[in-house]
Amino acid sequence: MDRFHPIPKSRGGRDTVAVHPICRETIDANFTASELVRRAEAGTPLTDNEVVARFVKWVANKPADFHSATKAGR
Repeated sequence: MDRFHPIPKSRGGRDTVAVHPICRETIDANFTASELVRRAEAGTPLTDNEVVARFVKWVANKPADFHSATKAGR
């Protein structure tokens, strides 16, 4: 598991949550630091993003040790 800052450290975030590496790669590929801050402040879930929602649905049935290359988003 990776430690992930929902609000990036560069934007003053201190709290971390545990996320699977493939999930972290998907977040990093689809959101800028500014977008993560806006979403966190508004309480908007990352799964409101269509690409992330499709990813979550796809990865849900994969084993915990699954890993695959992440396509660039943004």
